[in-house]
Amino acid sequence: MTTNEQHDHPRKYILAGGSGFLGMNLARSLTSQGAQVVILSRSAPGQSQSDASLRSVQWDGETLGPWVQELNGADALVNFSGKSIECVPTDENKQLIISSRVNPTRVLGQAIEQAEQPPSTWVQLSAVGIYGNTQSRCTESTPPGDGFLPESCTQWESAFHESCPASVRGVVLRAGVVLGKTEGAFPKLRKIAKLGFGGRAGSGKQGISWIHEEDINAMLLHAINTPSVQGTYNATAPTPASNKEFMAALRKAVGMPFGPPAPAFAVRLGSRYVLRTNPDLALEGQYAIPERMVSEGFEFQHPLLDDALSDLCTKSS
Repeated sequence: MTTNEQHDHPRKYILAGGSGFLGMNLARSLTSQGAQVVILSRSAPGQSQSDASLRSVQWDGETLGPWVQELNGADALVNFSGKSIECVPTDENKQLIISSRVNPTRVLGQAIEQAEQPPSTWVQLSAVGIYGNTQSRCTESTPPGDGFLPESCTQWESAFHESCPASVRGVVLRAGVVLGKTEGAFPKLRKIAKLGFGGRAGSGKQGISWIHEEDINAMLLHAINTPSVQGTYNATAPTPASNKEFMAALRKAVGMPFGPPAPAFAVRLGSRYVLRTNPDLALEGQYAIPERMVSEGFEFQHPLLDDALSDLCTKSS
């Protein structure tokens, strides 16, 4: 049962760490359907809220507190918590990336255990980075790869499996590179391509497991509302591309016929010292396939890269 008419009260959803790009997209979709949404945020709640169906409640992602009351009677919990991996991979940042994912997941499990009427569904975000740097096709049954990102994702998912009660339907969505018209990686990449610098990075053979923002939002709604959805899913489009293919498609979408390739050493220097981010995000990748979503009948709005980029460029122009 997925509609408000089948309840004697509006459906209520808790979005932990939901004040970012993906969380706010989902929140807007849910409130437009008449649901109540509570965002658990580390920042203080705003003093005014134009939409009464959307509230922000403060938490620290570490300890139990008054926010726990919000889970009681909620229909579903979605956990977006986690520090962005777009940072220089210092030891301190690596520890923060792990702790900002593992600790909120564990404390959410403790909160569910305390609730008299816990959510029946818990959707947990993870990442296709769990597969590591590989040119092989990765399905949900592919084992984790080697390196920091696979290890951090493995700890993240382990914390979820240890914390999610057997009575709660648990769903893990391993997200790829989410392409949004105003947020995420797309606006930066579009600007680079329009300036004439949209060539391949390094060898160009590294995979980009991408997904349009509308499709990952639909996938989140599908996971929340479909009782048969359970376990781990790749949240990517069915057509991953190499970096070389992706950048060529992006140049085509923005009308720029050429972009010089960026040697690996230049990407490493520019990422670390100019952009202050991790060069491995550009030089490494994987080809993740949403095998389970496709086999279970999920329909993508933007399954093809050219269509997705054209759509985003049209909306961004």
